Amino acid sequence: MRQEILTWTQVDRLIDALLPQFRGNFDAMIMITRGGLVPGGMICEALDIRNVLTAAVDFPADLGTAKLMVWPTFLQFPDDSLLTGRRVLVVDDVWGSGRTITAVKNRVEAAGGTPELCVLHYNPQRSLFTKALPTYYAAFTDAYIIYPWEIDRGGPEGVPVNPAGPLETN
Repeated sequence: MRQEILTWTQVDRLIDALLPQFRGNFDAMIMITRGGLVPGGMICEALDIRNVLTAAVDFPADLGTAKLMVWPTFLQFPDDSLLTGRRVLVVDDVWGSGRTITAVKNRVEAAGGTPELCVLHYNPQRSLFTKALPTYYAAFTDAYIIYPWEIDRGGPEGVPVNPAGPLETN
């Protein structure tokens, strides 16, 4: 699979592409760990969302053909009282298979909330869902995306690595 390594500037452009898509106010945001933390933080600042929550979801690995049938484990999820009757923006970095963000969407709906799904990248070719897609997305992709916060920071002997080259000092 083709890989694409993004810079912070490219992430800023993706956020800028998302912001005009949002209509109205959100009562809360759920950032899906770990990928949704950085874009979620950027979006909640831009939209002034004050109720920021997290969800951690785990799916068993190596599922074979049972990918859609497996029940996820929610390692962390907001209490239903924080979601009931609220418009909730659910944020992750990428919609690959769509399992994680769809599982969170279903939990928000079960709690009585109204979820809207947001990702930086949507990969329709990998999605396991034919009738579901994100409410908001900045770009389509068929690549494996590596975001700047995912780059290996531990170089030789623990020296941080900057993939753009050495840092300039003033």
